[in-house]
Amino acid sequence: MSEIVPLARKSRFARIIDSDIFYSYRRSPVAILASIVAAILILAAVLAPWISPYDPFNPRTLNLMDGFTKPMSESFAGNFFVMGADNQGRDVLSTILHGSRVSLFVGLSATLFAMTLGVGLGLVAGFRGGLTDAVIMRIADVQLSFPAILIALLIFGVARGLIPPSQQENTALMVLILAIGLSNWAQFARTVRGATMVERQKDYVSAARIMGVNPVLILIKHILPNVVGPVLVIATIGLALAIIEEATLSYLGVGVPPTQPSLGTLIRIGQQYLFSGEWWILFFPAMTLILLALSVNLLGDWLRDALNPKLR
Repeated sequence: MSEIVPLARKSRFARIIDSDIFYSYRRSPVAILASIVAAILILAAVLAPWISPYDPFNPRTLNLMDGFTKPMSESFAGNFFVMGADNQGRDVLSTILHGSRVSLFVGLSATLFAMTLGVGLGLVAGFRGGLTDAVIMRIADVQLSFPAILIALLIFGVARGLIPPSQQENTALMVLILAIGLSNWAQFARTVRGATMVERQKDYVSAARIMGVNPVLILIKHILPNVVGPVLVIATIGLALAIIEEATLSYLGVGVPPTQPSLGTLIRIGQQYLFSGEWWILFFPAMTLILLALSVNLLGDWLRDALNPKLR
């Protein structure tokens, strides 16, 4: 009689390689290209202090003789600029690398804040129902009836009005993150609320209630893991929208302070010199913003299709 040999248990890495999501990723050239572009841009932003050719925000290193130097040329002061220099003599490539850090930080922080707030309210609304559900969803309906940029402008203006003028520059980033996060939580709340209403009717939730498990633990340990798929899709697409929203606010002059400009601030500066022939001051920051937002958005579209069981 032959002996039955148990199958070796696969490692976590092997299970990831064999998963449906990774299989879908390997078969999607768009997702692969988008992830490569996003990874390059994010890594370049993270390593900006070490890989940027110049320090664009150090007044001691700036030379007005370098101003308006064309791309791939040498200035009167003897400095070479791959993407040219702006009106202050700052290297455009270096400003893009450092500006991307600000845009990514604000976008990621605002998305995490919106996701945490929206998921929490959506879980409570879907699980409790009744008056709690009605109040939260009516607030979300009112917010969704207005463009997110207008909500962010309103929140930003109110917050800046409550902060003393001496502290406004130091708290500008936090106020911007708060404004963008509060303008984007409703999408998370509505999606999670619908999924929670489905999950709370299932047997495992009823069994946990009968056993006397705390409702908070039911939400966190049982329901939340089953609704995290749509949340990841919304978060990925919401990240691209948050980066664009931050750039829009900075372009309008109500975003980050000029001492730490983002891509939106660089675009606003470049727009002033577009029709005078210095096109590179606007072109390169704008292309960076487009590539960053587009690559993240394409990854969100792929993730939405990969997590949809009807498309497998």
